[in-house]
Amino acid sequence: MSADAVAVTGFVVLFALMLLRVPVGMAMGLVGVSGFAYIVGGTAALKNVGLTSMRTVTDYTFGVIPMFLLMGAFVSNSGMSRELFRAANAFVGHFRGGLGIATIAACAGFAAISGSSVATAATFATVAYPEMRRYDYPQSFATGVIAAGGTLGAMLPPSTVLAVYGIITEQDIGKLFIAGIIPGLVAALMYMTTIMIIGRVRPGFLPTGPRSTWKERLGGLRDIWAMLLLFLFVIGGLYGGLFTPTEAGGMGAGGAGTAVVCVVVVSLASCAIAAPAVSASANAPA
Repeated sequence: MSADAVAVTGFVVLFALMLLRVPVGMAMGLVGVSGFAYIVGGTAALKNVGLTSMRTVTDYTFGVIPMFLLMGAFVSNSGMSRELFRAANAFVGHFRGGLGIATIAACAGFAAISGSSVATAATFATVAYPEMRRYDYPQSFATGVIAAGGTLGAMLPPSTVLAVYGIITEQDIGKLFIAGIIPGLVAALMYMTTIMIIGRVRPGFLPTGPRSTWKERLGGLRDIWAMLLLFLFVIGGLYGGLFTPTEAGGMGAGGAGTAVVCVVVVSLASCAIAAPAVSASANAPA
């Protein structure tokens, strides 16, 4: 069998495996190793698998991906994503379809920290979906908005997709991050515009929420100071040439961990200050 025939057969087998619901990575690995083994021999193919795996996991450049994912995990588990959604909802929640608009805005903000589409969609599936269902948003609309908002993680920096692309093609990851800002923002604005058009064309399809006071809106902005500071620190330092993308990921993960500790300390301090006042009011004579 010629090399061209092996390539065609490999594509057919690859799509057949994916149709059988075999994970894409596993299917590609099986087809690639099998085809390479057929052409050059099984021993060389197995040695290549070991060398490639070791070279990949020990590559310093690939360290940018787990670092940014770790930063997103810190932010997600600290509750900052919920505060980001509440802040966005305070400004646009009273519009028709406002929770959907707030979800897109919050997804864009979270994507600018985590860099992962999957993490963004999974996070707001637990944060925004219950709220939209509580206000009687259609299930199809709620899931569609979260899925669309999750795609922003592939465009907005620090996108792990752009990082992998830059590593494979040997391009400047910082420049790729810069190039992803405008498309990501345009996509977010288009999603919001689409939701507003749906609310205008089909007024009975999307409900409205309560209007927040300016005190509540400013309070929501105050709750997301740590996320804004982290974004400016990481992306500003990367664009300013203070550190490389891999170093930016490490600094971001460290900054996110520090921000989580600060948020917890501030919350505990607030509870400690409020506890005596609550106790005194409870023990006061009627």
